[in-house]
Amino acid sequence: MKFSDSFRAARWVRLVNLLLQAVLFLTLFAGLNYIAQNHAWRFDLTAQRRHSLSAETKSYLERLERPIRIVVTVTDDADNADIAQAYRDISGLLREYTYATRANDKAPVTVDFLDVYQRRREAESIGIELPNVVVVLCGERRRIVPLSDFYRTKDRRRESFQGEATLTAAILDVSNPEKKKIYFLAGHGEMSPDDVDGARGLSQLRDELRQRNFELAGLDLALTHKIPDDASLLLVISPQGRYQPFEEELIRNFLTTRAGRVVLMLDPARAHGFDNLLFDWGVIVYDNVIYDTSADYQSDTGELILRHFLAHPITQNLVNNKLPILVGPTRVVSDDLGRTAEDGLSVRKLIATGDTAWGETSYRLRLSPQYTPGQDLHGQLGVFVVSERVKPASLPLSVRGGRLAVFGTADLVTNNRIINVGNLNLFLATVNWAADRDTQLNIPARPIERFQLTLSREELTRLRLGLLLLVPGAAALLGFFVYWTRRN
Repeated sequence: MKFSDSFRAARWVRLVNLLLQAVLFLTLFAGLNYIAQNHAWRFDLTAQRRHSLSAETKSYLERLERPIRIVVTVTDDADNADIAQAYRDISGLLREYTYATRANDKAPVTVDFLDVYQRRREAESIGIELPNVVVVLCGERRRIVPLSDFYRTKDRRRESFQGEATLTAAILDVSNPEKKKIYFLAGHGEMSPDDVDGARGLSQLRDELRQRNFELAGLDLALTHKIPDDASLLLVISPQGRYQPFEEELIRNFLTTRAGRVVLMLDPARAHGFDNLLFDWGVIVYDNVIYDTSADYQSDTGELILRHFLAHPITQNLVNNKLPILVGPTRVVSDDLGRTAEDGLSVRKLIATGDTAWGETSYRLRLSPQYTPGQDLHGQLGVFVVSERVKPASLPLSVRGGRLAVFGTADLVTNNRIINVGNLNLFLATVNWAADRDTQLNIPARPIERFQLTLSREELTRLRLGLLLLVPGAAALLGFFVYWTRRN
């Protein structure tokens, strides 16, 4: 064999070898990508399981039948540390939702980050006017979730991130074909959700409820003689006249036989006609007006300041952040201590006045209010009571029971009062509790870890000198030592 033939054969062998190596490399690369795409394993090694969804959320996402679109208007604002942190928390959580539904071609969860100022027309098409909200969409249904709902706060400081529970509840709400419907009862001079008056209008409250995906309607029992089947909650806000016995009976049946939900807001000095209903549910509404001359419980404009709260899902946020409630004239509402213990009721007084308050029973005489011993109630007087039917301990199943919330005033939800943070928070929490919204999820909140390094001015100066001189100097000394060693 000639030398040239041997060299040519060696070149062909080397070329074939290189081609086979390239093919094997591409095959290995494609195979690894296929395995990673279809048989991936993820391990969350963080202490608080920040990159994992709960088993409950995953089970709900697996049963989704319609696609979910989530629009986020929170931006990575470097000038606002809270907004920037919220952006990182929410965006990281949403990646888990999209990953969990990646194989569900029928009902995936998609996420879109939207700048409301740069994409104004698109923002208006889905009903977004302001930034820093998250909108969950499913078909024609939507729910706007404000940034405050993603965090549990204490002393007005973020304590934990509850974004998973909030988002999962919103997804369940918009994907459910049945929309929760609230009826405002009318026909007795009640406050109207269409009234823009400051003292008796509820237009701002109406907008807040609609923003949270509730459907609202009016209802006059004197005309319909029935409560619609789609009623999730009845609101009776400031009736000026007495309800007829048959109307009271309709509401009693709604609470008892249909496990209905009712919120009564009864102003003082007005007959309401719910005496029998309240007796059945272990609640007493007194015919008096609360006065408190203490500067700690009376504002400079004469409003009553309420600060005493019993821990409950309705009042927990008020307790954590020490948010006061501001109200005008109100009456005493209390639980009936004389009711039997076997009635299956859980009655709790959630909000009370200060120790210096009293319930004036002779308010109709228009005299200067003054506490009368033996006649007027005195001390921490109840203003807000909730009552619910609970299942017997012997019954192993969870049975839905009726729920009743009674306020001694309707003043706290008027257009003039609802702007107070505590008032709005209290009423929305009451509606959520009564309508079973956000209470069915057992998803724990994730605590927010904070690391703070406190240095004196002298320590900070030494740290700067060390970073600027010591570290570069040590590197230079090491380099000089290596150079000197090699030279010798």
